[in-house]
Amino acid sequence: MIASASVDGLPPLRDVIARYELSARKALGQNFLLDLNLTRKIARLAGDLTTCTVVEIGPGPGGLTRALLMEGARNVIAIERDERCLPALQQIADHYQGRLQVHEADALNINWRATVPANEPVTIAANLPYGIASLLLVGWLEAEPWPPWWKLMVLMFQREVADRITAKPGSKAYGRLSVLAQWRTEPRIALTLPAEAFTPPPKVASAVVVFEPRPTLQPACSVASLSRVTAAAFGQRRKMLRQSLKSLTAAPELLLREANIDPQLRAEMLSVDDFARLALILDRLSGKNAH
Repeated sequence: MIASASVDGLPPLRDVIARYELSARKALGQNFLLDLNLTRKIARLAGDLTTCTVVEIGPGPGGLTRALLMEGARNVIAIERDERCLPALQQIADHYQGRLQVHEADALNINWRATVPANEPVTIAANLPYGIASLLLVGWLEAEPWPPWWKLMVLMFQREVADRITAKPGSKAYGRLSVLAQWRTEPRIALTLPAEAFTPPPKVASAVVVFEPRPTLQPACSVASLSRVTAAAFGQRRKMLRQSLKSLTAAPELLLREANIDPQLRAEMLSVDDFARLALILDRLSGKNAH
């Protein structure tokens, strides 16, 4: 029996997985989304794709890849390190002639500015491999110069990570990732997915976060100093700031008072602006230029 084609004219994803023996590998953080209706819903969160290049990380058998192309993406650059998936992705590339480029590579080692078009809007859309999701995100958030080389990110994370990204001061989830993400972008959870939506089902729910970069950063500290401040503060989050910031300066109380911050507060009580203000003072003390 010949399986019927999907709505895009390609074989159903379950048939693709069976044909190429693409069982998900835990070591690669693979959990496949096979429902094209669902992947198309994710693709639509990126808005109009007809005039931009889309970067996708870890496409696997190509569920989201196909959705992005079906929703009109003019050009998709897919980064996949699992060579088993390349034939399935080539089948998609042949079907959508000239609109899909597949790079066999580790996304952590990519020179993005050399990979994406220089004078074209770029959207990053991906069901990120769980093991490297936070590392990739931090790299994109720390991009210099700012505004970054991408105009929008639509990224799937474990729900716990998504909650950390969007957490507000005073919550247990609020931390370094919250501060960096909210200082440089406006992140929002746009969609949540139960574990059953994936093959194989992970142990936790997932969520799609949309990131819109802030065109200007206020306070305009350097990202390096912000990283130092948040590392010190959240590295000892149970201690008061006058204690936890001793690794930054011999006189943390002076630093805090100059920023108009109570030295007895703990890290989780500071706003994103508070952290950026501390980082800006550090920049001034060290003679650094903010970006």
